[in-house]
Amino acid sequence: MPESFRGGCSFGTGGNQILPALTQATLLHRRDAGKGLCSERQEGIRGLMKTQFIFGYGSLVNQATHDHNNALVARLSGWKRIWRHTQASPAAFLSTEPDADYDIDGLILQVAHENPELERREQAYRRADVTDRTSHNHPGPAHIHTYTLVREHGVSDTLDRPILLSYLDVVVQGYFREFGEDGVDHFFETTQGWNTPILDDRAQPTYPRHQKLKREETELTDSWLAKLSAVVKQR
Repeated sequence: MPESFRGGCSFGTGGNQILPALTQATLLHRRDAGKGLCSERQEGIRGLMKTQFIFGYGSLVNQATHDHNNALVARLSGWKRIWRHTQASPAAFLSTEPDADYDIDGLILQVAHENPELERREQAYRRADVTDRTSHNHPGPAHIHTYTLVREHGVSDTLDRPILLSYLDVVVQGYFREFGEDGVDHFFETTQGWNTPILDDRAQPTYPRHQKLKREETELTDSWLAKLSAVVKQR
């Protein structure tokens, strides 16, 4: 599987780096005292001091696929999930895009400013700031991003880039564990693009973070695919 699919979320850089920055910001504040000025650098410092999160809405909801221990249930309002296709991958990605008619559930995961593993996993995506659109129970100030994949013109929804069933199973397992059967229903109801063919690779999973599922978990996926009249192709 190409590295590019290894992606369908304390940003602190270390105390010894933040302290000099804070000192510099203090000097700037003193210099501008009485002028009503607020430097861009000070704004950046304030952002660093907020707890940084990624809103996960797909495989990141399955906590068995990562080691981000500080995860909280959250809801992103005015956004939906959608299956997207990119030349960077032979399989379809889950993505998000704004849509006032939808709200989606997921997890916010606390992450570091520099997280090479997460960036590699989501390298086909770009970050979008959804701080003001996300409801959660984190007790302090939070800064929240999600990952979104921009539609590429000329990339069609064909079997060349199908949805991997091994990937979908992981997503459904995550929603079942975090939100129960109602959460699985909500996942399917708030996701578009089910006209994309699905490749049944359960016997030989292609998704690198595939998980062992219980029978009730695979039955949840299969019943919804039947309800959606999804096209499932055998390997």
